[in-house]
Amino acid sequence: MKLRVVVLAVLFIGLSCAKQAPLPTQDTTPYNLEYGELPTPVIEGDNPLTVQGVQLGRMLFYEKRLSGDNSTSCASCHRQEHAFSDTARFSIGIHGDPSHRQAMSAVNMLWNTNGYFWDGRAEKLREQSLMPIQDPIEMDERLENVVEKLEQDTMYTNQFLRAFGTAQPTDRLISLALEQFMNSIVSYRSKYDKYLAGNAMFTEAEERGKELFFQEYNPFFPEQSGADCGHCHSGKNFDSPTYMNNGTDSLNTDLGRFLFTGDSADVGLMKTTTLRNIALTPPYMHNGIFATLREVIDHYDHGIQRSQTLDQALAMTMDTGLMLSEQDKEHLEAFLHTLTDYELITDERYSSPF
Repeated sequence: MKLRVVVLAVLFIGLSCAKQAPLPTQDTTPYNLEYGELPTPVIEGDNPLTVQGVQLGRMLFYEKRLSGDNSTSCASCHRQEHAFSDTARFSIGIHGDPSHRQAMSAVNMLWNTNGYFWDGRAEKLREQSLMPIQDPIEMDERLENVVEKLEQDTMYTNQFLRAFGTAQPTDRLISLALEQFMNSIVSYRSKYDKYLAGNAMFTEAEERGKELFFQEYNPFFPEQSGADCGHCHSGKNFDSPTYMNNGTDSLNTDLGRFLFTGDSADVGLMKTTTLRNIALTPPYMHNGIFATLREVIDHYDHGIQRSQTLDQALAMTMDTGLMLSEQDKEHLEAFLHTLTDYELITDERYSSPF
């Protein structure tokens, strides 16, 4: 009888082991990054985009367990339908408190060359990715707790194996995965892109708005003067590698980049962000002070406030303003709407995997 029990036990254990699925192995298949006619991006050599790495980053981006009370994810404040930004003036953290600045769009990060956050305090995207998790207002969690949560979930340990060849999550691997996913979010299919490729036509208003956008300010020949937006929002990504004070606050109540550099010349300076999908990302500026695109245009036309570090190109326009008519403003706004990538906001590659 005892021998029979032993035999049955051995058979049961053997069958159980036979049914156990083998552990996944690392898969380094490169991720097919699509970016249209944007310049060829430079990707960090120690963190190439792979199918499994991007997938892990996507999972983590939408994972609420990265927050202290398991209620908030990166996607809570960077929503796909709003081009991965937040339409709240200041995003609300897990304790109900507002953050200090308006949430930036997490799109086309591969073409960002001058640090992350409004003040550029994070040199690399991987560094930026962990800071909101630890911020006491935003997600208020300790990285060791995040690691512990993830290592208890076989869905994640298996995905870390596929992406990095180890089942053990670490701070560094979490940051690399998040960097990969955010680098994969690319906006390149707007009407403007299709227009440049000869696959779309602009209306008269959009065409005139484009001319105004790129035409330089000229106080001596008002009829030839433009809005000069392209001075600060240039290239195919409509951004700039420089930090600027754009005259929204004469008192510089937010010291901006100075808080990071300690250089008095950086007081009030903020990142010049991309204008791609700008119609989807209100409110505007680092402090969300403007609710509409028209308010932004009016600011540059006649609302600039002087301060010691005000950008000189903007200071030059203060005596006359941009001299835009109401129709000019309508046309300029029409052009800005052509920068909206409607395919981005429904693309399943960027949506929640859960």
